[in-house]
Amino acid sequence: MKNLRFYLNTSMALLFILITASGCTEDDAVVVNDQSQDMVEMSRATEMDNIDMVLGDLVVNSFQQQESSNADRSVYNNQLPDCVTITAVVAQNNVSVTLDFGDEGCLVNGNLIRGQLLMTYERNPEMMQVLITYNLVDFYFNAKNVIATRTILRERFNEHNNPQFTHTLDMTVIWPTGAQASRSGEKVREWIEGFGSGTFEDNVFLITGFWNTTFVNGNSHNYEVTLPLRREVTCAHFVSGSFSVARTNFGGVFDFGDGSCDNQATFTFNNGEVVQITLN
Repeated sequence: MKNLRFYLNTSMALLFILITASGCTEDDAVVVNDQSQDMVEMSRATEMDNIDMVLGDLVVNSFQQQESSNADRSVYNNQLPDCVTITAVVAQNNVSVTLDFGDEGCLVNGNLIRGQLLMTYERNPEMMQVLITYNLVDFYFNAKNVIATRTILRERFNEHNNPQFTHTLDMTVIWPTGAQASRSGEKVREWIEGFGSGTFEDNVFLITGFWNTTFVNGNSHNYEVTLPLRREVTCAHFVSGSFSVARTNFGGVFDFGDGSCDNQATFTFNNGEVVQITLN
């Protein structure tokens, strides 16, 4: 099994040194460069996965906190750091919630977030479904500019009698280097543990779905969950589950492991080659 850490600036420099030192042919260099570009794009795609995951946590957490609070309160407490200002406005049945992380940013579970997340929905306790809309204003996630206006359909109970959130994905991420990628698709988040406990730290979700990531160079990656991704909110990454990846030059399966709360994953190419990945 090969080992690969996603510290890509160093990796690309090493690849360049290896290419120039080995005396390989021009065609060989093109192949190596193509492979390094593939890994760069895979790394950026996993960064977008993390942004997706945290945004989902923020919206679900804020919705649950607001629905469990007094409807007449304009400002309420939330299980976020004190540096996040949370404001709720209720006008009849229309609810607006603003999470303001400030111009300097706020550290949330190890991620530096700045800007605002604006969430709106119509409150109706009798409805089995609620459509939540949220958008981002001057929003940065670990120095990456995130642009998004998205919807989440909240179902009180699914066929397993669990709360469920269906996320419509529409997001663009711009890296500090100027690299850019966009994502569209759908993720379904089933709440399997911790619902109704009054705290967010014990919550566990299973995530399924499909999505596409497109880079400015025209490369496109298609993803589909093959084994539900297990999200334990106290862990920085998915602890188990897998999704398939299909791209022009390669394909395979990205696997998050056996349930351990760590930063280890594997990617198995369609030819059977396995790469060990350390997630940032």
